[in-house]
Amino acid sequence: MTDFFNRHGQPIGAPLPHWTGARAPGHTGMAGRYCRVEPLEADRHSADLFEAFRQDRSNAVWTYMPYGPFAGRDQLHAWAEAASGADAQPCFAIVNGASGKAEGVASYMRLQPAHGVIEVGGITLAPPLQQTRAATEAMYLMMARVFNDLGYRRYEWKCDALNAPSRRAAERLGFTYEGLFRQAIVYKGRNRDTAWYSVLDSEWPQLEAAFKAWLDPANFDADGRQKQSLARLRAAQAGT
Repeated sequence: MTDFFNRHGQPIGAPLPHWTGARAPGHTGMAGRYCRVEPLEADRHSADLFEAFRQDRSNAVWTYMPYGPFAGRDQLHAWAEAASGADAQPCFAIVNGASGKAEGVASYMRLQPAHGVIEVGGITLAPPLQQTRAATEAMYLMMARVFNDLGYRRYEWKCDALNAPSRRAAERLGFTYEGLFRQAIVYKGRNRDTAWYSVLDSEWPQLEAAFKAWLDPANFDADGRQKQSLARLRAAQAGT
């Protein structure tokens, strides 16, 4: 790494002479081989989402979310209606290609186009979508849009430090753990220490290649089992 110093000999960040900022994501949908990521619409998606989330009898998917669970369709519809169309936090429904139904949600949030920083969050997957190719592809599509189309430099993932499944997911998807923000927020009457993760634009080309290799139908056998893990494919791209 090259060090840069001001006239007083103090270290400064590397110059970015051609940086002009990134673009806001808006509410553009994304489509892949196994899923669609559609702008959330209460009338279109809430019934499917409610039925999908009902399959989680323990309501575990809501443990680390600031909202939910929803006792009835009307409650979820009201939440979806409020979350739809918010430019500061575009929210999307994840439609599983296998069922044709909305079975999860995710958002872009903490938008900072001037700095090239954006976060993915609010990721809530119902049981039919969990640990599927569609779920991985949805995260790939959202990441690809950020780096390939919108020009961001940094893509963040944050979660409750106690949320082990979310932390495992971040690491599997190629995010780098950066540290712990202690007593970051209070939600649902309890403390949250927040674990921070990120992917940088310089890391994206190798990561994208690994995603494409993992999502290729040839990477799965006749029973749908993966032949190579995403972690192994990332390591191969990195030459390790």
